[in-house]
Amino acid sequence: MLRVEDLHVFYGDIQALWGVSFEVRDREIVTLVGSNGAGKTTTLRTISGVLRAARGTITLDGTPIDRLLPHAIVARGIGHIPEGRRLWPGMTVLENLELGAYPREARPRRRESQEWVFSLFPLLAERKTQLTGTLSGGEQQMLAIGRALMARPKVLMLDEPSLGLAPRLVAELFRIVGEINSQGVTVLLVEQNVHQALEIAHRAYVLETGRIVKEGAARDLLNDPAIKEAYLGL
Repeated sequence: MLRVEDLHVFYGDIQALWGVSFEVRDREIVTLVGSNGAGKTTTLRTISGVLRAARGTITLDGTPIDRLLPHAIVARGIGHIPEGRRLWPGMTVLENLELGAYPREARPRRRESQEWVFSLFPLLAERKTQLTGTLSGGEQQMLAIGRALMARPKVLMLDEPSLGLAPRLVAELFRIVGEINSQGVTVLLVEQNVHQALEIAHRAYVLETGRIVKEGAARDLLNDPAIKEAYLGL
């Protein structure tokens, strides 16, 4: 579904990614694991076109997307929920959702997509006329996911979705991500809660200082002594 090959990315003169390569197969949940500054967010931002790679290729369904503008990448099927959510606080829940359906291919299915989002997040249906800025952090994260789903993505990329949420809401969030995946959406996840990420994912890649240093089945990495020591505090 999504393939990243030999990705090199710079911020000015500082190199952030060094030959990063990985793949996300159809209907998988893949997680990128690593400490702060490892290059996880940079990887997602490069896939979505916010950053431009100096070298390397990114393909979706075998078609290169690495030279497309961000809006064209969304139209091709990449949904990106950035860290911090980036919602419009002065607009209602429903207005934020409707803006998510701006790609031409998504517009005819706007009502159907809205009902799908409301089935996943009933609370959003209850609060559809409420201003987004008055929602709690957990509710805003639900809305950010819902807005991305309105574009009917093939691949949904989530950057630190549990950041700042209470443990009860984190568990519910991961349950919903699993439900979205079970309904056919491929997921690429960056998450500070490494244990939860490895519990839900099919496969995982470990990033250190801009390089992939380990990969494998998520369950295997969850039981890897080096991963336990570095990221799980065990």
